[in-house]
Amino acid sequence: MKNLKSERELSLDFLRVCEAAAIESAKTMGQGDRKYSDHVAVEAMREVMDTVPMRGRIVIGEGERDEAPMLYIGEELGGKEFSEDARAGFPEIDIAVDPLEGTNLCAVGANNAIAVLAAAERGGLLNAPDIYMDKIVVGPSCRGAVDIDAPVKDNLKNIARRLGRDIDDLAVICLDRPRHKQLINDVRSAGARIRLISDGDLSAGISAAVAGTNIHALMGIGGAPEGVITAAAMKCLNGEIQAKLVYDPERLGVDKSKVPPVEEVMERLQSMGIKDPNKIYDTNDLAPGRRIIFAATGVTDGTLLRGVRFFGAGKRTHSVVMTTDPKSIRFIDTVHVEGGPDAVIRF
Repeated sequence: MKNLKSERELSLDFLRVCEAAAIESAKTMGQGDRKYSDHVAVEAMREVMDTVPMRGRIVIGEGERDEAPMLYIGEELGGKEFSEDARAGFPEIDIAVDPLEGTNLCAVGANNAIAVLAAAERGGLLNAPDIYMDKIVVGPSCRGAVDIDAPVKDNLKNIARRLGRDIDDLAVICLDRPRHKQLINDVRSAGARIRLISDGDLSAGISAAVAGTNIHALMGIGGAPEGVITAAAMKCLNGEIQAKLVYDPERLGVDKSKVPPVEEVMERLQSMGIKDPNKIYDTNDLAPGRRIIFAATGVTDGTLLRGVRFFGAGKRTHSVVMTTDPKSIRFIDTVHVEGGPDAVIRF
């Protein structure tokens, strides 16, 4: 991103992108078709993104080109309405998207489904493989106090000390998966409380970095792409994420036939420039960019964002847009009016 003016303008453009995806997916809420919910979010996000004055490249998206017809890794977007001469002057931007984080949540009408993206200057976001990642996420007060390789109890002690609390005052959020049986037992044995969620560890990680959510840490194994987008949010929120790639079926607690062979994963990592599969990633490893934009719009009601509201004359969305330069966090409540001059606006 060439200058601050470009970043400010782009943050509002990316807001439009997330709003469009959230509105379209919210229309499918509760219909029980997670694939369709994701499909309409992808289509809406791509359509609006092509109008943004940028030379964008997807580094984290819906998958490889053969698997994803739109928003695939490596796809170039933006500036389609402008001439080639004009596009030559647009900033080069890497983009990580999750058009509908929490497809299952949207399909059943549950809380915390969001449309989200992160953007940075070229090379500012890790091109993470679509495999699993072990993560620990904490807020600004606990930055530097946790170690992903340390015992759970030690991390909880350090978090409690930084926050001036007892361990039994803490609440840890974690995906409700069989692979987390030991983690859940360790949290409970340490005396902390735990909130188990069915999906959506990206929005959960953000909640852990925001004071007042009554979530003090996220722990456990989720998707690596979501880890990168979480890291972008942490750069804006002054929080911290530590992470390690997970490719061992035994650690995932799944049958070997349900995940790619380890050899295949290793080849994939090598092709993406990841030389050490056991590397511990910190926030800056996952999101090294100096100028990062993070945008998200609520699809269903959640801890931080309200879901899309529909009324006769339009729609209402609730979003957050964060930037690192200048450092800002904006919560944006937008009423999209469609009913003409006689429309009644609801607040």
